[in-house]
Amino acid sequence: MAGRSRPLHIVILAAGLGKRMKSARTKLLHEVAGRPMIDYVLDAVLRLRAERRIIIIGNQAEAVRERIPPSRFETVLQREQLGTGHAVLQTEKLLSRARGDVLILNGDLPGIAPATLRRFTDGHRSQGAAASVLTAILPDPAGYGRVVRDEEGKFLRIVEHADATAAQRRIREINAGVYCFSTAALFRMLRRLRPQNRQGEIYLPDVLELLAAEGLGVRAVQHADAWEVLGVNSRSELAEASRRINQRRVEALMEGGVTVLDPGSTRIGPEVRVGRDTILHGSVHLGGRTSVGRNSLICPGCFIMDCRIGDGVTLLPYSVLMESVVGDGSRVGPFAHLRPGTVLAAAVHVGNFVEVKKSRLGTGTKANHLSYLGDAEIGSGVNVGAGTITCNYDGVAKHLTVIEDGAFIGSDTQLVAPVTVGKGAYVGTGATIREHVPPGALAVSAGKQRNIDGWVEQKKRELKG
Repeated sequence: MAGRSRPLHIVILAAGLGKRMKSARTKLLHEVAGRPMIDYVLDAVLRLRAERRIIIIGNQAEAVRERIPPSRFETVLQREQLGTGHAVLQTEKLLSRARGDVLILNGDLPGIAPATLRRFTDGHRSQGAAASVLTAILPDPAGYGRVVRDEEGKFLRIVEHADATAAQRRIREINAGVYCFSTAALFRMLRRLRPQNRQGEIYLPDVLELLAAEGLGVRAVQHADAWEVLGVNSRSELAEASRRINQRRVEALMEGGVTVLDPGSTRIGPEVRVGRDTILHGSVHLGGRTSVGRNSLICPGCFIMDCRIGDGVTLLPYSVLMESVVGDGSRVGPFAHLRPGTVLAAAVHVGNFVEVKKSRLGTGTKANHLSYLGDAEIGSGVNVGAGTITCNYDGVAKHLTVIEDGAFIGSDTQLVAPVTVGKGAYVGTGATIREHVPPGALAVSAGKQRNIDGWVEQKKRELKG
């Protein structure tokens, strides 16, 4: 326990180029299951008690710095990317005289769990090691540094893939890029390193070899779940990391009482909450700060972002909802689109190919077919007929349409805002409403139908002539 009470400092390596991603953007900002990759590492280390948390930035430094909470992390700039050992040397002014231990890990480990880091550092301290490194066994270790041991299994060194011999490349134990060092030993050895490798870089793992050669304790700790400690270096690895993290989230939902009918095609964001006995069909995407209540049904192909969905809601196939609120017992879709600012009260029906934007629909209101409702305040018990349009934009500004409780809007109605349809009023089919409709009134705008006999044949003769 005495070892565990020593101060702990944390260094995250986030300066690299990430060449294998073949991207103009640093790989640490590529999203894994809806979040930038580096966020997972930041969250993990914030769960550990540490005196200092330092992030080494370099490639696209300002873009990375924007993701880092300045109140919780310090940043150090590595102006030239000359290897992991060179990167850690940039912290010497901050840590060379610090007591205790330093945990060092790469910023591209989205699967890393706080409990893994905690066990790793606790084991390092309890055994009084000068250094510890986390390792894993891979069926195909290509591209990773290999852990070389002696015949008794004692750690000797780590050899990078580019510098490894044919025999060393057959080793399946790889360096996971997570280290814990005695701070004093770390900087003493870092100063001795020289770039004697094919890359011309200063490698942090070479410190382990120097410590082992001096007979100081170096632990190579093999982690059972290899995927958790693997970095993301390519687009295919990015996809695999997203799949696995999403799988964790889906499994957590199912353990909490949610039915997920096709876990492999369902996407769940990190801040999504779903209530018990809700059913999620395949190809559903829930993202942002979405919450879904109990006993709701979300059908195939729905895309929902930053929404609040109530209890007993039905979202029919291929509906898109963004920054909206859906009240208890409402039904949306199929192929409906709720745009930002939409609020549906309880038991509202928004149906086939209906688009709603920045509008409120009261309890029991129905708009079942082929309508656009934008910048509208619609009361309770309103029927909105098929093909209704709120003409909210005059070319300069948006204007409000108000439809009061119990009104009936006939099919193919155009409501030219600003306009109000009073309580219980009735708007006839095909009307264009430019003036306010009093409560209880009937509003029509079409004239009497007139038929012109023989018009079609006359038109044909004119076209031929």
